[in-house]
Amino acid sequence: MGHGGGGQLSAELVQHVFAPAFGGEVLADLADSAAVTLGGARLAFSTDSFVVRPLFFPGGSIGDLAVNGTVNDLAMSGAAAAFLSCAFILEEGVELSCVARVAEALGAAARTAGVQIATGDTKVVESGHGDGVYINTAGIGLIPDGVDIRPQRARPGDVVIVSGDIGVHGVAVMSVREGLEFGVRIESDCAALGGLVATMLAVTPDVHVLRDPTRGGLAAALGEIAAAAGVGVAITERDVPVPDEVANACAVLGLDPMYVANEGKLVAFVPPEHADAVLDAMRAHPLGARAAVIGECVAEHPGMVVARTGLGGTRVVDLPLGEQLPRIC
Repeated sequence: MGHGGGGQLSAELVQHVFAPAFGGEVLADLADSAAVTLGGARLAFSTDSFVVRPLFFPGGSIGDLAVNGTVNDLAMSGAAAAFLSCAFILEEGVELSCVARVAEALGAAARTAGVQIATGDTKVVESGHGDGVYINTAGIGLIPDGVDIRPQRARPGDVVIVSGDIGVHGVAVMSVREGLEFGVRIESDCAALGGLVATMLAVTPDVHVLRDPTRGGLAAALGEIAAAAGVGVAITERDVPVPDEVANACAVLGLDPMYVANEGKLVAFVPPEHADAVLDAMRAHPLGARAAVIGECVAEHPGMVVARTGLGGTRVVDLPLGEQLPRIC
């Protein structure tokens, strides 16, 4: 399970098994989506699989995740998603009414995100060899001229901005999976971020890095960027927006919100001369209303993320080994 968690084990699996087997310059960037040139056009291309349990949770479903997750991967290259493929892997015995609910949620999410489902596939596996419904989606979109967003572009001096509260999606899924009650209803923040990214790029196309902190949470996203660019990242813990209900739930579960997956948030590395304007634009957008500066990119401790604590010290924010909460996307 750890190899699918987005942390150190996942990175080792990609580095030592998949990358050597597949090769190629395009794959080497290991970004959320690949930037490719085809017929003179720059395209973003991404694929993702969704195995969340349960299929329906407060604020969303596997159908919503299947669209928003891939749309967001494309948006992290600055692209507006245009078309998606959609493959359903169904377990023998799953009720057709359940499949219909998932399909309806997926279609509604696609319409909201402004993307078309262009092609698809269906497979059925024997009872006991699946978990109801798994979904794979792939997507393509155009990258605007002048936009070059990738992890390797992080530079010392860049301002690190997160688009809002972290840890919400993971805690929402965990609450219904384990039948836990936290005194308040926590709903997933699952959303398509294409509009928010377009708002940011309207301020300046020179956004260096975008990442959606899904598996492994904000900690993994920052760690991957630091490693890819060979820079350090310094954040201030008290500036990271964590809602009280998420903090309290994590305290009960023994979790660190920094490592909990999100499905409707992004982290951006922005040149300092554009940071204030980009932050203002994000806060004017519904999906960035609680955007906050959480730190900066530094030349010290390359490849490492450190957090300034409330007590005035610092701690290393390690890349997680696996995932605290498996099967939440």
